[in-house]
Formats: sequence, structure tokens, C-alpha cells
Amino acid sequence: MRFLDLLPSALIGVAASARSMTPMAIIAAARLGRRATPGRLVLLDHPLFKFGALAMGVGELLGDKMKSAPDRTVFLGLLARIASAGIAGGALAPRGRERLGAALAVGVAIPLAYLTLTGRKAAARRIGQTRSGIVEDLVAAGIGVATVASATHARRP
Repeated sequence: MRFLDLLPSALIGVAASARSMTPMAIIAAARLGRRATPGRLVLLDHPLFKFGALAMGVGELLGDKMKSAPDRTVFLGLLARIASAGIAGGALAPRGRERLGAALAVGVAIPLAYLTLTGRKAAARRIGQTRSGIVEDLVAAGIGVATVASATHARRP
């Protein structure tokens, strides 16, 4: 196995560092669009998971702009990143390497959460909470969508 085979898992961890629910929401959307992931995770095919992940992803994008939104480095924020990055990282890893992909995604997401928080706070001081949040949404979602699009393939009928 080559390192590049795990690149999608690392990149989805980057997206999770800024938006905890975005990786799972993008994977869920891909699965609803009949895209297959390289890694096998049964959870991804459960309708409750798919629609729940989409709802949480949208809710996070809306809630993040509120002044009362907690920092991403609080316990529950980190826990959400661990779950989302782990699930998405495992799904994007080569078959048989799901655990390694999950660990890599989490290993990228957690330290980067502190870095992206620092960047977001600096941006919020310059351009405001809402604008900085929208920019961060676009970056995190862009990385996530590009990663999932390149790592998945159409399922056979």
C-alpha cells in the first residue's frame, strides 16, 4: 500500500478540523447519490445515519455563525471531530485499511482544530463572525467535496 492511498483520509481530517459534521454529511450525500466509498462501513448505508448526518451538517453550518457557538476545541467539539473524521476517514481508506484511515483522519483533525480555531478568531476580528464563518464553510466543504468526489466511484446498479 502506498501513502497516497490514504491521502483522502488525511484530507477529510483537514475538513473535520474546521467543521466537525461536514465530513459525515458529505459522505452521506455521496452515498445518497449512489457513490461507493473504497472502505466498507455498514453504518454508511443506514438511512437514519445518512439523513441524520445531513441534518447535523446543515445545522452546524447555520449554528457556527452564532456568537454563542462554543469553540471547536471544547470536549464535545473534539468528540464530534473524532467521530466524524474517524467514520469518514475509514470510509475513504482502501478496503482492509479502514482503521488506519480512521486513525489518520482523527490524527489530522484534532491538532488542526486548534490551528483552524486560531485562524478563525483572527479572521473574525478582521471581517466579523459571520463572514469568517462563511469563508471557513466554503474552504472546509470544498476540501471535503473534492476529496470525496475524487475518492468515490459510481455504484454499479
